[in-house]
Amino acid sequence: MRPSATDPVVQAGAPRAATAARVLVIEDEAETAEHMREALAAAGCVPDLAHDGPTGLERALAEPYDVLIVDRMLPGLDGLSLVGRLRDAGVHTPILFVTAMGAVADRVEGLQGGGDDYLVKPFSFAELNARVAALARRSPTPPRERTVLQCADLALDRLERTAERGGQAISLLPLEYKLLEYLMLHAGQIVTRAMLLEKVWGFHFDPRTNIVETHLSRLRAKVDPPGAPPLIATVRGAGYVIRPPA
Repeated sequence: MRPSATDPVVQAGAPRAATAARVLVIEDEAETAEHMREALAAAGCVPDLAHDGPTGLERALAEPYDVLIVDRMLPGLDGLSLVGRLRDAGVHTPILFVTAMGAVADRVEGLQGGGDDYLVKPFSFAELNARVAALARRSPTPPRERTVLQCADLALDRLERTAERGGQAISLLPLEYKLLEYLMLHAGQIVTRAMLLEKVWGFHFDPRTNIVETHLSRLRAKVDPPGAPPLIATVRGAGYVIRPPA
């Protein structure tokens, strides 16, 4: 599905939104996803792409988007299950299902399953952008950035860039601070090794080193001293999580 020269949302000089909406397109058909990205960008949005369910879920949990566009039939994790997990995790970002599953029962299932709107393929890119713009206006106002992050008796002051547990100061190196901050921003959520490499070290690929494990081991020694209930846990085969002790 390619935007046409007559489609108003992709014409050169088309008016752009005053505030660019961040949109995540979760679509496994690479060509369709790219055309959607082009149309959204031409309308003034800032689109990202994910081509399977697990990647889309990871990005939607880790990044603040204004609108999510989700296909129903995705590899690894279907769209309906993906949306259900997001809603269970407390993600309230407006979601537009874009799918070939157009029966009335499919639409009802999608809307009842956590979707905010439903668009059936094939569709007009003008309509796609109009629906995205409408959903972006309904997007929840981002909360004021928290300056103090708390997990049990562990506190991280993002203004002072200090940490303490049980009232005792923790001396952190710069990378250890960034690592702990990212974990605490996602407290209770599993953070993958790839996410840490990208967000803490800036790697957009896996360098196949033990850099994450080494720094996490040092961080654990400081955050979870002997005798204190451990807060940082390894989830085998998935990643890491920081959460209050059970």
